[in-house]
Amino acid sequence: MLRSPFLYFIFFVFIISCKNKKTITLQNTTLIEEAFDLREKGTAKFLQKNFNNSFYNFNKSKNIYEKLKDSSNIVYNLIQMASIQQINGDYYGSKETLTEALPYIKKKDVYSASINNLFGIADKELAIYDDAIYYYNEAIKDCTDSFSKQFPLNNIAVVNIQQKKYDKAIFFLESILNQKILDNRENHARVKDNLGYAYFKKGITKKGLTLMLESLEIRTRINDIYGAIESNLHLAEYYVKTDIDKSNDYAKNAYQIATKCNSVDERLKSLAILIANGLGTEYAKKYITLNDSIIKIRNNYKNKFAKIKYDSKKEKDENEKLRLEKAENALALKDAENQKIMFVSAFIILLFLLAYLKKHSDNRNRIEKIKAVQDTETRIAKDIHDELANDVFHAITFTQTQTLTTENTKETLVKKLDHIYTRVRGISRENNDIDTGPNYSVNLKEMLSTYNSENTNVIITNIEKISWDIIEDTKKFTIQRVLQELMVNMKKHSEAPLVVIKFASQSNSVSIDYTDNGKGCEKSKIIKNGLQNMENRILAIKGTITFGTEPHKGFKVKITMPK
Repeated sequence: MLRSPFLYFIFFVFIISCKNKKTITLQNTTLIEEAFDLREKGTAKFLQKNFNNSFYNFNKSKNIYEKLKDSSNIVYNLIQMASIQQINGDYYGSKETLTEALPYIKKKDVYSASINNLFGIADKELAIYDDAIYYYNEAIKDCTDSFSKQFPLNNIAVVNIQQKKYDKAIFFLESILNQKILDNRENHARVKDNLGYAYFKKGITKKGLTLMLESLEIRTRINDIYGAIESNLHLAEYYVKTDIDKSNDYAKNAYQIATKCNSVDERLKSLAILIANGLGTEYAKKYITLNDSIIKIRNNYKNKFAKIKYDSKKEKDENEKLRLEKAENALALKDAENQKIMFVSAFIILLFLLAYLKKHSDNRNRIEKIKAVQDTETRIAKDIHDELANDVFHAITFTQTQTLTTENTKETLVKKLDHIYTRVRGISRENNDIDTGPNYSVNLKEMLSTYNSENTNVIITNIEKISWDIIEDTKKFTIQRVLQELMVNMKKHSEAPLVVIKFASQSNSVSIDYTDNGKGCEKSKIIKNGLQNMENRILAIKGTITFGTEPHKGFKVKITMPK
């Protein structure tokens, strides 16, 4: 329930960076002015929350500063780009952008502190808590004064609370308050609210309530709107077991403020509390609609950010190609001796260019592997862009390199085309609209059966015995999406020879048991974010979902929902 404080730290880094501008003496003042103007446009668009344009301008500015070899401004632009990606939920993409900045860091300073803090925030949001704390500690080492250390210290406390290490969290937060390094009332209220929440979670409820109420009073007085959202969420959680009406009032306050501020994550948290408190299907429908909408919006942002970087690299490669072509034309005009010398030089340049392209190709492959674990919607786009496109490319290459007159070659080509056709049908079915009418069970069974292959046998039992006509469309939609996600995860990670999906109907509920005999894993190592979307969908229809797994003993999921 704790709000990620990276926005505060980004603002702090922006202020400090203005005091540390590096003086660059270069002849090409036009490029310097252009790069600076693009950077300022990026900042202005960032403040206007026009993130696509902001990211584009920061990226263009970074490219020019690369030509000028201005490391400080390259790093600054990359930090802003990574910040924009984190604001829009692209945590894997932000880590990739931050990694680009590491070669330009020559010493420990405010930029290295900022980079480590952002690495920590990304891992915290991805529930990789030990790595998050490591990066926060590295950020503290890089901070040059007590004031700047408060941000990663507060972030460590936030992670400690999520790890249920309340004593550690209280120690860090009280140390910030006792050292009096907070620069304003907004930061003071944030630390006090987190401290109160830590005391509440530890069981010292009276002291925790006092601190959280004091924080809310400060935030209300200074008109700290975003801070007030978090205070209301904490107080709503506090009163869940003692005063359900107060809990609902605080949750509704948080929802109203978050709606005005267009703060989607906080709206979802507010709705989750109201749903858990039993306030009917109205809030559940709002939750499903809002959650599906934000997933689509954030995936759209991720794709746009990736395209901006891809187009930028493509432009650089094309410019490099044009430069080489001009050099080759110039060589043709020289005498034979000079041509020989220049040929050797061009050959060496070509070797370096190939090494450069190979390095970036490896980086691109690594990005694709990271993105393979992202949301289901991103997975569908990736299947079309990477896997299907690669199959088509290989088929084209085959036709260009093989003689098609022989029967064996023709048969191989037909198999490749049939494989492509099957892949297209599979992707199409995964992305089709869900028919919740009389043919629902038939279509659901057909969708699950598409995952049958030479290596995997999918068994579906009792699906026809469920009275699907009395079940709400929203629930049928949810069940199909969750089962689809389970099958995709099985296909990518489990390598299961056998999958069994058993449906059962009770008087007031429907249960679904999913079992496979794939790889499995340690239960403690299940990545929370990878299953969060499934849990959110099931909880939104007032159902339950549990996961069970052990190494080499497969993967099990139990889903129960009311009729």
